[in-house]
Amino acid sequence: MSDLEQKKGGRLNRLMRETVGVFGGIFHVYRAWWADILVLSLIIFVPLGLLDAADTHALESIGPGHDVRLFALMAGALAVTATGILGEVFLAGAIGLSLTHAEEGRPPGIRFLARHLTFGPLILVDILYVLSIVIGFVLLIVPGFAALVYFALAGPIVEIEEQGVKSAFRRSFKLVRGSYWMVFAVLIPIEVIGESVQKGIEVAVESILGHSFIAVGLGEALAEAALSPLFAIAAVLLTRKLLEEKEGTILPGPRLDQLRSGLGSG
Repeated sequence: MSDLEQKKGGRLNRLMRETVGVFGGIFHVYRAWWADILVLSLIIFVPLGLLDAADTHALESIGPGHDVRLFALMAGALAVTATGILGEVFLAGAIGLSLTHAEEGRPPGIRFLARHLTFGPLILVDILYVLSIVIGFVLLIVPGFAALVYFALAGPIVEIEEQGVKSAFRRSFKLVRGSYWMVFAVLIPIEVIGESVQKGIEVAVESILGHSFIAVGLGEALAEAALSPLFAIAAVLLTRKLLEEKEGTILPGPRLDQLRSGLGSG
């Protein structure tokens, strides 16, 4: 085996070890805090899912000749989508704050998170993040994936480092640069597989409850509540990992194997 092949093999083995390590961290966080995370997720995604389903149902019921009404409902759909983005940002920020403010391995309460999350910058960061991905995929597939990976840490950075919007994107790009394929190997499978599983959950719920907008909304909400935390946890753990490896910054918080559920802890 040539030196070049040995180097490639070494890089691949390191990539696999790091990727498996991050997935192990995701498992530890979700296993320890699953009840806390699901409660928070349901609070966020049940009303959003119902709003989205109601707006979709209204759009489908509009016949020809109702352009003004159609425009109003489409605007409403965009507003609901933007609110859904708020849900994703809130969840990612909440997990990031929880890991740095955990006491005896337990996450802080929802009221603490609501008081300390910086909603404005988080919403703006996530909207710009989504737009960069959409534009990237419209132009070519590769720029879309690049935007998804390079800027994935911007949201957690806003909370963890209290950065502004522009600084968060710059920091995310800087941290991911040189570790692109590791971040790619973690986030892309979560997105692709998660989307497929989410559709399956939605179909299962609709088959049980029927096809009313309430059933559709609950199906969407339950799927989001179960799967959205995976991407959020991954982004936070990647941020913590890269900050430590590249800058020597060790963020406060317990080890992942010390995490304990906060529900019922008084």
